[in-house]
Amino acid sequence: MPHFETHNIRRIGWLRAAVLGANDGIVSTASLVLGVAAAGASSTSIMTAGVAGLVAGAMAMAAGEYVSVSSQADTERADLDRERKELAANPVQEHREMTAIYVARGLDAELASNVATQLMAHDALGAHGRDELGISDIVTARPVQAALASAVTFSVGAALPLLVVLLAPVSALMWAVSGSSIVFLALLGSLAARVGGASVMTAAVRVTIWGALAMAVTAGVGALFGVPA
Repeated sequence: MPHFETHNIRRIGWLRAAVLGANDGIVSTASLVLGVAAAGASSTSIMTAGVAGLVAGAMAMAAGEYVSVSSQADTERADLDRERKELAANPVQEHREMTAIYVARGLDAELASNVATQLMAHDALGAHGRDELGISDIVTARPVQAALASAVTFSVGAALPLLVVLLAPVSALMWAVSGSSIVFLALLGSLAARVGGASVMTAAVRVTIWGALAMAVTAGVGALFGVPA
């Protein structure tokens, strides 16, 4: 009976973009809110700045992820095109390259040669892309998926500190936004680690420390350059 396994590495494409988007949404929006609040702005101005940050950030995340991952996809295609030409021009040399790769991984020379022969007979370009270039279906670049994941999760993350702004009294706004955002970041790190099969504590501490640092610096800048209320 066939045995199928699901590995966490299959989630790496959308998980990386989703965690990055949500983390940036929380950190950037909370930092923006704290910076504006520390400058002595009114609650209306704080909310306006926060909403503008949400919209601009989501669009920037989508565009940035799409451009970045598209560049990766372009590089992958260029390398595969080059490999396709090399396979057509010099298949013997390409076979030697594959054999050497399998020998380096622990096979004896004869078995490595047989493996290279059979894999290249089945799908030469796929075998070279996977074993020589490190390109596989699992980790291949998917620009649209990355862009959508980043934009949606950024918006969700950014909405959390804005919700606190709506609910918290102005007198407690700074503490409410900073404290709740740290909790949100810890929960995000824990969730991402659980989905990815990593250490929950390590991930939670990592995102919390860097998020708290970003908020503290932004609030400090706002207070430094603020105007009297």
